[in-house]
Amino acid sequence: MRALVLLFLTSTLALTAASCEKIEVAGGTPKCIEKEIREFNQTSSCDDASVSEYWFQNKTVFTFEPGTCGADMATPVYDAKCNRLGSLGGIQGNTKINGEDFSNAEFVRVVWEK
Repeated sequence: MRALVLLFLTSTLALTAASCEKIEVAGGTPKCIEKEIREFNQTSSCDDASVSEYWFQNKTVFTFEPGTCGADMATPVYDAKCNRLGSLGGIQGNTKINGEDFSNAEFVRVVWEK
């Protein structure tokens, strides 16, 4: 019986440690974007998923790039308050956010990589 309890506690500790995986997010990233990144880390299936920061339409925006392991996956774009502005790419090949081509965005930095 004691061995079963010890096994249970060890298993629980191991699962808890795995679910609390520490991810590295660049300093200065808004807290709500950090939360979105944690969720994205759990749901993204590609090993090369990333989040980048841009200056676009006079504000900071973040792209959640799903990676290259699938075809026609869209890249959601959020502002610094976690409002979803739209998506780039996907099956439609969209290149515009709020009617403006995203090629006008100025890359700032990568804030997270899987």
